[in-house]
Amino acid sequence: MTEAFIHGFLLSAGLILPLGVQNLFIFNQGVTQPSVYKAFPAVITAAVCDTLLILLAVLGTAYLVEQFEWLHNVIYIAGIVFLIYIAWAIWREEPQGDGGNGPITAKKQVVFALSVSLLNPHAFLDTFGVIGTNSLLYHGDALWMFTLAAIIVSWLYFFLLAFAGGFIRRIDKDYKFRKLINKISAATIFGIAVYMILQLI
Repeated sequence: MTEAFIHGFLLSAGLILPLGVQNLFIFNQGVTQPSVYKAFPAVITAAVCDTLLILLAVLGTAYLVEQFEWLHNVIYIAGIVFLIYIAWAIWREEPQGDGGNGPITAKKQVVFALSVSLLNPHAFLDTFGVIGTNSLLYHGDALWMFTLAAIIVSWLYFFLLAFAGGFIRRIDKDYKFRKLINKISAATIFGIAVYMILQLI
């Protein structure tokens, strides 16, 4: 069982470490919210979504997505639309204190976190294609240890991203770095959306 836990932990860490759309959004909330605790709606929503995706992958939902091509396409197109909208929203967002609109509300955090978590085809591919496939190596208690490890990685990493963003906020008194992070995050997310469009074409 220890081997299964280590396997699940390392595999999930390798998948989640690159700064994709979901991670950039969580980090951005840690930076822009007045307190890191104000970013917890986004953190918890993303972690819960990842938990659900991991459980679904292990329980075999990947098979359904593979069988129904239309479902894959619907998720893919919806993901592109949401990514473009999120990129636009982050680009327009101004750090609080310079006459901007300030950080987004908890409700918007939840909606955005849901969209970047559940309407992100790459998240589905990673979760179902990698974690789901590797879970086939285990059965019984070992399978659940593998699954638990993957879930723990998601929760830990999202909280770490928010706290890292909070650290940047504390040392960035003139908001310059936060403005730069917003622009970089928005441009990266938009670039991913463009890449997805090209893949679809």
